[in-house]
Amino acid sequence: MDLGRLIMIIISMVFINNFILSKFLGMCPFIGVSRETKPAISMGIAVTFVMAASSVITWLLYNYVLIPFEITYLRTITFILVIAAFVQFVEMVIRKVSVALYRALGIYLPLITTNCAILGVTLLNTNEFFKDNHAVAGSFLLGLAQSVFAGLGFTLALILMSAIRERLDLLDIPESMKGIPIAFVVASLMSLAFMGFGGFRF
Repeated sequence: MDLGRLIMIIISMVFINNFILSKFLGMCPFIGVSRETKPAISMGIAVTFVMAASSVITWLLYNYVLIPFEITYLRTITFILVIAAFVQFVEMVIRKVSVALYRALGIYLPLITTNCAILGVTLLNTNEFFKDNHAVAGSFLLGLAQSVFAGLGFTLALILMSAIRERLDLLDIPESMKGIPIAFVVASLMSLAFMGFGGFRF
C-alpha cells in the first residue's frame, strides 16, 4: 500500500474534504447533537465505529456479490439496507452486553441510521477504489482508512462546534438568533475556515 496515498487520505478526510464542513453531509446530527461536548464526543465515536464497520461490510458485498453478479446498479439501495440493518444489530448487541455503554451511545445509534455521511463514505470508497469493476491494489485498507479518518473528521467538527455553542450559551445573543440560527451561522464560518486547508498540495 502506498504510504503517500494513505497520508493524503488522512489529511484530506479530516481537514480538506471534511464530510460536514466541506461536503455538508450529516448536518442533522451535527446541529442536533453539538450543543454540549460530551454528547458530541459520544456521537463522534459512534459515527466513526459505524463508518469503519460499514466500509468493511459494503466493500466485501460490492466486491464479492454485486460485481460478480453484475448488479452494481443496486449499490445504493443495498448499502442503505446493509447500514440500517448493521446499526440495528449493533444497538441490540450493546443493549444486551453493556447497559452502561447503551445508555452512553444507545440514543445516538438510531440517529446514525439516517446519517447520510455513512452512506456517503461507502459510496466514495467504491467510486475511488474500484476501477472498471475491479478493486485497485490495497483498496480494502485504503477504504477502511478513509472511513476511519472521515469519522475522525466528523468528530473533530462536532467537538469544535460543541465548544463554540457552549460559549455562545453564555453570551447575550438576540432572541431571533438563539439556537439553530446561530448554529448555522457558526457552521458556515467554520466551513469557510476549513476551506483554507484546500490550498494544500501533495
